[in-house]
Amino acid sequence: MYKNDFAPYPPMGWNSYDYYDTTVTEAEIKANADYMASHLKSFGWQYIIIDIQWYAKDAGSMRSKFQYIPFSPLNMDEYSRLLPDPERFPSSRNGAGFAPLADYIHRLGLKFGIHIMRGIPRIAAHLHGTIKGTNVTADMAADPSSICGWNPDMYGVKNTPAGQAYYDSLLELYSSWGVDFIKCDDICNTNLYPRAPYSARYEIEMLAAAISRCGRPITLSLSPGPALIEQAWHYETYANMWRITDDFWDCWDSLKHMFTRCELWQNHVKKGCYPDCDMLPIGMVGKGFGEERKTRFTKEEQRTMITLWCLFGSPLMLGAELTKLDDFTLSLLTNKRVLDLLDPKCCPHQVSKNDSQVVWTARNEEENTLYTALFNISDQETELAIPVTDLTLLEAEAALIDLWSGEDFSHPINTIQCILPPHSCRLYQVLPMK
Repeated sequence: MYKNDFAPYPPMGWNSYDYYDTTVTEAEIKANADYMASHLKSFGWQYIIIDIQWYAKDAGSMRSKFQYIPFSPLNMDEYSRLLPDPERFPSSRNGAGFAPLADYIHRLGLKFGIHIMRGIPRIAAHLHGTIKGTNVTADMAADPSSICGWNPDMYGVKNTPAGQAYYDSLLELYSSWGVDFIKCDDICNTNLYPRAPYSARYEIEMLAAAISRCGRPITLSLSPGPALIEQAWHYETYANMWRITDDFWDCWDSLKHMFTRCELWQNHVKKGCYPDCDMLPIGMVGKGFGEERKTRFTKEEQRTMITLWCLFGSPLMLGAELTKLDDFTLSLLTNKRVLDLLDPKCCPHQVSKNDSQVVWTARNEEENTLYTALFNISDQETELAIPVTDLTLLEAEAALIDLWSGEDFSHPINTIQCILPPHSCRLYQVLPMK
């Protein structure tokens, strides 16, 4: 059975999509990497991810009409493999690819990742491009009946030796560049095909096999969601993280619905395998979409989101332009007490849920520590109360430490009570009193 141990901890990093869409440049990647190395690395943040269409010429230049310009020119090598656009990534010229940029990021003590679409470029199939290490051409490996409904760049590949050879050649290239992380899109849920939403199952296996052969540990992330709960074993076997939602943006209704998604997936969070709640749309976002703006989440909603992501054990990927982070946002990302909940040994569990409130716990059995979060998901101020025995099972009293404020409630209590504003939460370490 295939399985790797390349992500012993939920990946924490930055992804270019929420701020830059398809337009990010090498200089902007370096600026965000520099910021992460200086301000966030010591708190566990380490991945710098270039998202979609880094290979497309003039990407984003027709954004008022298209997110992805139909059949625009793509930069590609002689083996049908996409290469960085040299206009946006000048260090990639002369066949260097992303190796110089990856080296820059590695020298900062960070890790480098890229977004890819599943499959093989359509233009390579149309031109009968070659596949490295074979005498088969791209049109023979491509499956023209398998496409993405929202991006025009690729055909899926057939489940054949030629298809596997193509994926092997991709990972050989990415390994030579120094890639540490791959976010593969149109693969977790092939939602163009409602009767076959997991039609790319075998491509996940081929991609995982190619990673295992390339000689470099590369974390594999699958998008888009929502992931299919009936395929949980398959995701866990062949990937390190998989999206449990479609694209997540700064809308309260979307955040509220994440409680239902996390409840569905709570028993599938474990070391090396992470249901992914998607990116954190905080700080400044939207420039590449034509609307640079502050997140629409209130401060309370931002704290609720990060509390849920951490307590659940989701990977954390920032969508903000890091060089424009304000002090409040930075404080959310550097609270070590809260980030420590990401430890896979902290097993998440939903205790209760109704239309107005949700209670979660996470228990680290090895360290005998217990955490609980109380969420007000209603639109009114609400008083929440839960007996300590509902959390600890054994002890009737406990002391509390508020992990966001650091306040220590050292006197024993038998009921945790708080009055919460709309869309807010409290996060406590629970210290049973014997």
